[in-house]
Amino acid sequence: MKKRLFRNNKNSANSQFNHTKIGLNLIGVLIGSALSVTGANAAVIENTDVQFGGYIKVDSMFSDYSHGAPDSGSISRQFYVPGTIYGVEGNGNQVVDFQARETRFNFKTITDIDDHKLTGFIELDFMTHADGNERVSNSYSPRIRHAFVSFDNWTVGQSWTTFQNPAALPENLDFVGAAEGTPFVRQTQIRYTNGGFQLSVENPETTLNGYQSPSRILSGSGMVPDVVARYNFKTEAGAKLSVAGIARQLNIETRISDTQFDATALGYGVSFSGILPVGADDIKFTATYGEGLGRYMALNYVNAGVIDADGDIEAITSYGGFIAYRHWWNDQWRTSVTASAFSADNDVSLMGENVNKDSYSGYVNLLYSPVKPLTVGVEYMYAKNSKENGIEGELNRVMFSAKYVL
Repeated sequence: MKKRLFRNNKNSANSQFNHTKIGLNLIGVLIGSALSVTGANAAVIENTDVQFGGYIKVDSMFSDYSHGAPDSGSISRQFYVPGTIYGVEGNGNQVVDFQARETRFNFKTITDIDDHKLTGFIELDFMTHADGNERVSNSYSPRIRHAFVSFDNWTVGQSWTTFQNPAALPENLDFVGAAEGTPFVRQTQIRYTNGGFQLSVENPETTLNGYQSPSRILSGSGMVPDVVARYNFKTEAGAKLSVAGIARQLNIETRISDTQFDATALGYGVSFSGILPVGADDIKFTATYGEGLGRYMALNYVNAGVIDADGDIEAITSYGGFIAYRHWWNDQWRTSVTASAFSADNDVSLMGENVNKDSYSGYVNLLYSPVKPLTVGVEYMYAKNSKENGIEGELNRVMFSAKYVL
């Protein structure tokens, strides 16, 4: 939900000012300062809408880890991430976590200039950081989620990868929800949009397993951006569907110990997702397959490839998906049931058996909105992760949340 602070023209300035006097004073100071620095003139902002949005969200999580809980501050204690629930031996299995870190704030401007549309957007939240603690102040620094500029059909900056369809994500209380079954990446890109068609070049980053090693090698030496194409369309029955494809170069050019590596391989993938109306209810789904997808799937539960004995890269095949059914009991009460899964075809002769193999999770919740901006709810989640050597980790979690949309 977005709140419009003001529209900078003579017809609406006075009425908006009367409703948001304090906010306008602050925004006026900020914009005035920005203009004095940039040298922008009044014509540039004459038809600009300034909006803010976001939400405040408070979570209470009661978790049971099968092999001991991760340490306090671990990302698994913030939300479900496949591969992080194997736990720490000797720690207690049951833990309770309270947090407000998913709370977020965004700021947007929309300007009409000579029949062109110019948009700027930035959004921050407080997830994933380990720079705070729970001892005294719970002071976690903000992070950038989105930061982009759009001009007509072009978008430049950080946002969801074009390979992902965020509209198809289920309405879960967990931060990601269906984590192993969906592409989930935010990164800097250049995107062109024309109707339902989108084409982008995006930041490349390769994650690999070493030969006979479960360790992760990060290679930032790639010179070829990831290329993504996507087409969004609607059916006469009201379904909203999306098909996307990605092509990427897996690359490593670095020295590890006394060995110099210099190799490339092709990675690719396809994803089909959508929202299907079922009366007042809906079904959301995503199905994805690829070779060398790596970090694009399941929050990098499996790497994109493995280095073989000759120093070449072998891409890892993976596939995953989820399906979620949301039922509206009435205008205020609703329930979502979600099932999510991911699996990789690992060559254990190259990487050994101490690597992630598959992951599953399920969710069921009950949400209540007494008024439109406010939602409270409870959700039960079960997750199971498995490695090639037979080691398994299980997580049972009950989560209570309250969310107020600004």
